[in-house]
Amino acid sequence: MAEQITGAEMVIRALKDQGVEHIFGYPGGAVLPIYDALFQQDAIEHILVRHEQGATHMAEGYARSTGKVGVVLVTSGPGATNAVTGLTDALLDSIPLVCLTGQVPTPLIGSDAFQECDTVGITRNCTKHNYLVKNISDLARVLHEAFYIAASGRPGPVVVDIPKDVQFALGDYFKPAATISHKSYKPQVEGDLAAIEEAVDLMLRAERPIFYTGGGIINAGPAASQNLRELAALTGFPVTSTLMGLGAFPASDSQWMGMLGMHGTYEANLAMHDCDLMINLGARFDDRITGRLDAFSPNSTKIHVDIDPSSINKNVVADLPIIGDCNQVIEEMIRIWRTKTNVSRQEAIAPWWSRIEKWRAVKSLAYAPSDTAIKPQFAIERLHAAVKDRDVYITTEVGQHQMWAAQYFPFDLPNRWMTSGGLGTMGYGLPAAVGVQVAHRDAVVIDIAGEASVQMTMQEFSTAIQYRLPIKVFILNNEYMGMVWQELLHGGRYSHTYSESLPDFVKMAEAFGGKGIRCEDPKLLDGAIAEMLAYDGPVLFDCRVTKEENCFPMIPSGKAHNEMILNDTADVGNIIDEKGKMLV
Repeated sequence: MAEQITGAEMVIRALKDQGVEHIFGYPGGAVLPIYDALFQQDAIEHILVRHEQGATHMAEGYARSTGKVGVVLVTSGPGATNAVTGLTDALLDSIPLVCLTGQVPTPLIGSDAFQECDTVGITRNCTKHNYLVKNISDLARVLHEAFYIAASGRPGPVVVDIPKDVQFALGDYFKPAATISHKSYKPQVEGDLAAIEEAVDLMLRAERPIFYTGGGIINAGPAASQNLRELAALTGFPVTSTLMGLGAFPASDSQWMGMLGMHGTYEANLAMHDCDLMINLGARFDDRITGRLDAFSPNSTKIHVDIDPSSINKNVVADLPIIGDCNQVIEEMIRIWRTKTNVSRQEAIAPWWSRIEKWRAVKSLAYAPSDTAIKPQFAIERLHAAVKDRDVYITTEVGQHQMWAAQYFPFDLPNRWMTSGGLGTMGYGLPAAVGVQVAHRDAVVIDIAGEASVQMTMQEFSTAIQYRLPIKVFILNNEYMGMVWQELLHGGRYSHTYSESLPDFVKMAEAFGGKGIRCEDPKLLDGAIAEMLAYDGPVLFDCRVTKEENCFPMIPSGKAHNEMILNDTADVGNIIDEKGKMLV
């Protein structure tokens, strides 16, 4: 039965019916009716941010770590436009968000009223879908549809723009239907059985196979990660992953080759280049993975499993495309495999594993140790050693520290790694950590940060203080923006990348009401990390690391996977004979 309530009350009722427990927002004139409705209930906790971009990143961290839809509430005009960066970030990384924006009253739309902007027009290209609700009779349906669209198929952000007069208006509220459908949106979940069987037949014949996994495994839920592990064990195939897929397959497993792509391991990239069968599960052939497209895995048969039809053949032509949910497709692969054999192909592909082991022996992630200065790689390793037996979630900013974290902080579980992949949004990590900590109050949540990136949303440290969220911000401070690659690619001409007026992060933490720690001696690092973890509130940890360290391995722009730059400490004797000839 319908119930007559105001539009603002409908918003709160719909959030409750969708199972929402937390929202991230910032009040303003165009959403005051919704904030008044929020005030009169206690089922939903509102987290007051310091900037609307921070709200979207918090909701992203919350969504990525829980599998739930993250919810944002912002006002009209600048409130909505400030959220655009986070919405675009969520779209590129397939993060389910519902962003509720206020709008000027419907009679004023188009009049350039105070704090008016064309929110639907502005967000059309950075959301999965968006709505402008001009009639109260549409509001309940739109709110429920928004959650369905955000979470189903390939997840993404949805904007619902609600004029202020609609928030005051009385209308009929309906609970969400048991099954929600949309006439023009019907994601294909089940993969074609004939195509899946053909994929299994290819897997049974391959001599040099590889599983190339991505964020689609994470988005398909914990069962997808479990099924991936089962499929890998059944087949005996090597496994690699994109940046967004880390944790879907355990880094401690012997079949794990490390991350793929621009800063991926030597063995993962060479295996991708030389494989004869590539099974892409939930990845989109991003340019940071493929390198030079015409030289990408040139001799392989390519299977591509993706729930998003638009990703198929967009960048790389698939020999066998399978549109469907990764979990469902992997389940069918396991079932069909077992109807054909119960034997792993580990022995059959032993020569392939032998080549991979030679590439592994290069030790592409090796680095020169130091007794006098903290190497960033060493800092990540010691951080991992300190928390490896605890319930830990990691977020990052964007830059070299992000890649070092991906390389040196191994994950055995999904939903523990939150980073900005597709958009590469500096300032993502600190607010994302706040969102993760809101969802996991008793967990250790660490933002591995860079001194430049973290300053872009530093004000959200105040949000952590207000809500007693004990996030740890572990800053790899090398005093310049190293990821810009001006040393390697532009002759050492550091154009506007050196931070000449960095703040004192210890004093900054104290000014906010948190704790600041500084360390620059590798012998004192373990103790300083222990002090950080022991503190029961938010911490800014200023870890002073070597300035000149570059992030290796690296595939330079425009190069192929077999044209990697390795660190000087890599054991190239395993791949080059005395005459400089490649052995494998």
